[in-house]
Amino acid sequence: MCLATLFVAADAFVLMLALPHVAVGVGADGIEQLWIADIYAIMLGSLLITMGGLGDRIGRRRLFLIGVAGFGVASVLAAYAVEPTMLIAARALLGMASAAAIPSTLGLIRTMFRDPKRMGLAFGIWASFYTVGAVLGLVIGGVLLANFWWGSVFLVNVPAVALVLIVGPLVLPKHREVEAGRPDWSSSLLSLGAILPTVWGVKEVSRDGWELLPIAALAVGVAFGTAFVRRQRKLTRPLLDLSLFRNRSFSIPLLAMFIQAVLTGTVMLLLMLDFQLVQGLTPLQAGLSLAPGLILSSLCAPVVGVLARRFRPAYLMACGEALVIVGMVLVFLGGNTNGTALFILGFALWSAGGSPLLAVGMTLMVGSAPPERAGAASSMPQVSAELGNGIGVAVVGSVAVALYHASMTDSLPPEVPADAAATAGQSIANAAETAATLPPDLAAVVFEHAREAFTGSLQAVTAFTAVALAGVILLIVARLRHVKPFGQEDSAGPEENAQATDAAGDPR
Repeated sequence: MCLATLFVAADAFVLMLALPHVAVGVGADGIEQLWIADIYAIMLGSLLITMGGLGDRIGRRRLFLIGVAGFGVASVLAAYAVEPTMLIAARALLGMASAAAIPSTLGLIRTMFRDPKRMGLAFGIWASFYTVGAVLGLVIGGVLLANFWWGSVFLVNVPAVALVLIVGPLVLPKHREVEAGRPDWSSSLLSLGAILPTVWGVKEVSRDGWELLPIAALAVGVAFGTAFVRRQRKLTRPLLDLSLFRNRSFSIPLLAMFIQAVLTGTVMLLLMLDFQLVQGLTPLQAGLSLAPGLILSSLCAPVVGVLARRFRPAYLMACGEALVIVGMVLVFLGGNTNGTALFILGFALWSAGGSPLLAVGMTLMVGSAPPERAGAASSMPQVSAELGNGIGVAVVGSVAVALYHASMTDSLPPEVPADAAATAGQSIANAAETAATLPPDLAAVVFEHAREAFTGSLQAVTAFTAVALAGVILLIVARLRHVKPFGQEDSAGPEENAQATDAAGDPR
């Protein structure tokens, strides 16, 4: 299970490293690059609830292996994409396959480790494999990009997929909740109808303003979302048990994960572009620059699972978010000085700070759900993270693109040809490509303006992120401070803690 988590994480992070090369290879413009980056998370987030419930019904091991096989096929399609639409479609298939695999691993952990102490440690180890996968993705991706064509970063997943498909049936336990009922395809379609048009509408509004088609898409998403909620309230065995959201130990970590994913996912993408296109690092150097932070995060996750036995979860998560804010401040300062060292240190603190929310928050959430809903409940942390990242890149990323475009439009001198100025104003990757076609003196002017415009957009996003995360700290402490450490003598675990917390006040 951890091996599958590892290569899913590697694929997600290697794209951040490879995006400038992929954009040139398939001829993607700025908005198409955003779609390539975030369609995976959008499809993953859209289908996780459905797949989590489906795993409860047909068997988590079976669905896990189906998802892994689909991931291998989609990786091959992505590697040999010849134009942006084909690559976007392959990335969408990767998201669908991951949605089948990831909730099954989390649901199996929930049923295999019933003791809250062991559950917290197990989720910490799972989280550490995610960050180890990110490190391997960046390092191996950097080596591949330095020596092979961009499609090789997708093909590297195939041997790991084959290994899981061979070993998985031999070692993974069969598990299916006999009381889970039949698949609810109507609810699945309603959830897709709510999420997909909403995200597309938000993206288009960010790009072109309030035009008729995006407004219609948002209206469709709201209508489907309303119908989905109404259906879940009527069903005796809903796809998503809405009563879970009345439990603060479930809803508050979920909201915090969503907010953090919306904000930090975009900063991560912009930081990778800055390393390569502004700082001038090679793909391998850029990957190695992030490796210290990801290694630190992988070491912190299991430790946090142990600390949660002694300290209240709210304070552990709040301290972690404070570290994330410090990391964002350092990234902001690095933009003023072109300081790669500040970027690396800032990312290290921000990565380590995210571990408590992931490990402790996931334990609280999954421990709050009954075993027969483990698959569906286990999907929600990943839904929050992946959909938040997709919406973040769509919304915050589009804002960053708009800031970059506005700055380039206002600052480029008139001697730059109009077609070159228009292309350079789409993205910094396009600016670098355009500058290579201009005379040296004019190329230097175009790229210097592009560098300043991109740095300004990065700083604007990091400043907003730091302020918003301060609000997350206040939310966590205010609403979860009564939850006791896991495994205390007077507290049997996350589920009982949640009940005690709800008894202390209004869960909403």
